[in-house]
Amino acid sequence: MNWNPLLGASQDQAVIAVRGLTKTYSGNVEAVKDVTFEVQRGEVFGLLGPNGAGKSTTIGMLTTAIRPTSGTAHLAGIDVLKDPLGARSLSSVVFQDAVVDKALSGRRNLELHANLWGVAPEQIRSRVAGVAAQMGLSEQITRPVRTYSGGQRRRLEIGRALISHPEVLFLDEPTVGLDPRIRFELLDLIADLRGLSDTTVLLTTHYLDEAERLCDRVAIMHAGRIVALDSPAALLATLGAEILEVRVDGEAATALKSLQANGVAGPDSFAVGNTLTVPLHEVSAGQAMSLVERTGLSTRALATRSPTLDDVYLQLTGDRLAA
Repeated sequence: MNWNPLLGASQDQAVIAVRGLTKTYSGNVEAVKDVTFEVQRGEVFGLLGPNGAGKSTTIGMLTTAIRPTSGTAHLAGIDVLKDPLGARSLSSVVFQDAVVDKALSGRRNLELHANLWGVAPEQIRSRVAGVAAQMGLSEQITRPVRTYSGGQRRRLEIGRALISHPEVLFLDEPTVGLDPRIRFELLDLIADLRGLSDTTVLLTTHYLDEAERLCDRVAIMHAGRIVALDSPAALLATLGAEILEVRVDGEAATALKSLQANGVAGPDSFAVGNTLTVPLHEVSAGQAMSLVERTGLSTRALATRSPTLDDVYLQLTGDRLAA
């Protein structure tokens, strides 16, 4: 068995296997650049990055909606470029934009989708009832979808994608545009999916809490490339358990060099704007603050906090991940 800790399982085990996937649009615009990763059966895998990072383009290629410029992608061993119908037959996708018919009832939407996917007629009734219960829509299922709230429509769209019992479920920014309460309710629902089947889920998001809460592993994307890939916990662990945030007067880069020269900041510290982020690995927060004061730097504020994936992204790219 060929094993690569960055990718996960070997290709014969992976449900999603992507190698050197690239998409270049006219004008030599590279939306996705040489992306490689694998996803194991039953895993929830996240593509995390800001708008324009290449997440949706990557999903578009995996779902056969966008033709790659180069590279390969396989779903359960099926080449998505050579056999797009085969790849579609074992996957479902929930796009950012609504696709359900608002004039029809929720039940009718699910029934039509089941028919399109070739679900046996004698199974459709029970599948629709099961999905409605799973999505918390049993009471609303006979109503026209135009009467649904935004959260209920999103639940129906996920239920619609699950009606065919897909091996792979793609969720492209599933909670975008929802108010905070409905968003967290939907996150609970998505988190519960993993306990109900061995469906493999690939999720795109720019929300830090979604990636940390839902994903077994995360690929952080920046400008079309994967710049880090690991579990959320492992990515956070690279910055230690605590970081010191220092806001300074004057040039932050100069201040950072001073802290590094005085042994306060290590090589993984970084500056953005007038703020220094200093991971604390071997000294306590109190010791670090005292060392900063001894350097004589003119500081506006000193604070300690737990690291976030936004800190990981900032360290890798110099840009903010959080919206």
